[in-house]
Amino acid sequence: MPESKEQPHDFEEFLEAIRERHDELSDRLQRIARHILDEPHDIAFETLAVIAERSNVQPSAIVRFAQAFGFSGASPMQRLVREGLLREDRSVGYAERIRQHRYAVSGEPEGPRQLLSEFVQGNILALENLNHALGSRELSEAIEMLHYAETVFVAGFRRSFPVATYLAYMLGQAGKRTVLVDGLAGLQIQQVGGLRAGDVMLAISFAPYSHETLSLVEAAKGQCPVVAITDSVIGPIAKEADLILQVRESEVRGFRSLAASMCLAQSLAIGMAALRDEPSAADQPAKSSEPSI
Repeated sequence: MPESKEQPHDFEEFLEAIRERHDELSDRLQRIARHILDEPHDIAFETLAVIAERSNVQPSAIVRFAQAFGFSGASPMQRLVREGLLREDRSVGYAERIRQHRYAVSGEPEGPRQLLSEFVQGNILALENLNHALGSRELSEAIEMLHYAETVFVAGFRRSFPVATYLAYMLGQAGKRTVLVDGLAGLQIQQVGGLRAGDVMLAISFAPYSHETLSLVEAAKGQCPVVAITDSVIGPIAKEADLILQVRESEVRGFRSLAASMCLAQSLAIGMAALRDEPSAADQPAKSSEPSI
């Protein structure tokens, strides 16, 4: 077990410590770390038995995890997370409702109409969560990076491929030089051979993360900035990215949606287009020194 550290002073410090020390943790403790980052409301409000079941560990592992981060036990850790969520107004509502919806859906649907309703409600919750959880700083920074990039390379495989193709299409329509890295014939690395420092790699991947996308991110690292659209801040794609846009999709009956990711793609492309249309300082009319009549 990693050496015990001083107890974090607040929730943000705790999250930062988890991200920094994730790789040195054992497999069981890494599961708990990911659960805290992805489902903080579980840690704050559920019992150890429930948290252990959802993290696929023993309750004693949660206690060891807390002690590894300087807490005397699991309860002080849960209290710090709970106080942080409430103090920062992270809306216990949105993420908690997503979680409850996921666990509430069970049994066979009564008909197509019920099935449709389940998917609609799940996507509504995911979109609400995206609207609340994604920070304006991250979104603005991503739009600026796309705006100033000479070329945007967009990559996403398997489930992420529809998001990548749509985003590449939208960016192209907005006038941005864009390359969709589709990996045809296994040539994804060759397709990014022309990467330059002024370009941006926009990588999209969700668990289980595609090795094609990870290889592209690794190839781009050090060559140009990497923006990741992904579901975890400690996932393999996020670890190599310069900017992370975290998206948590709904999951209904084992099927995960792309509604929130598509919404984010629209926001990035249209936000970049709006930024391109803004008049620069050079385009502004010069102010006259003469008094107005």
